[in-house]
Amino acid sequence: MIPLMASNLSPELEQLRAEIAATAARMIAEDGADYGTAKRKAVKMCLGNKRVRGEFLPDNAQIEEEVRIYNDLFFGDTQPGRLLHLRQLAVEMMGELAQFNPYLTGAVLNGTASQHSDIHLHLFVDSPKDVEIFLFNKNVQFELSTSPPLKSGGNNDPVETVSFMYKKEGIHLTLYETDDLRGSIRAASGKRAERADLNAVRLLINQEED
Repeated sequence: MIPLMASNLSPELEQLRAEIAATAARMIAEDGADYGTAKRKAVKMCLGNKRVRGEFLPDNAQIEEEVRIYNDLFFGDTQPGRLLHLRQLAVEMMGELAQFNPYLTGAVLNGTASQHSDIHLHLFVDSPKDVEIFLFNKNVQFELSTSPPLKSGGNNDPVETVSFMYKKEGIHLTLYETDDLRGSIRAASGKRAERADLNAVRLLINQEED
């Protein structure tokens, strides 16, 4: 491992970070890998069994930017249409789930969605059972899993995620408590929003179609 401070990275280490980010981005764009899995595999591909401290590795923002570059280079003729299609389906689903405070997140929101991307929504509800009953009454066949909590501190129990197919696309609803909605939406200055409500997603679609 190169003995350098994270605050003053050498050109060699910056190049390594860029190589790992580009390798991870290819897996995300081509195979639909999640960021954590893609980064771990990219580190192994670039370094073999060597280890580098976590602060010397690319963060998700750097990898996301590489995904954008990869999409522009290799999927420039198809990715924008794919993204628009997923955003339109997200709007349909958010309209159906309006009573549960739906917010779009992930690749469909940030614009990096590709062939293998699913639609990820955050719902803020008094009880996850309300969503399950709603879907059951709509004859939706769904599966249950768990996701990490929205924020650290306080209750760190995993939260429920409901997954199902809608018009041949995967939908994942992560069910947070209503109180988690407060303070979780606004992005830090200079950063893209991590979540968007129905009106914000409609605005994105209108901007694409203009």
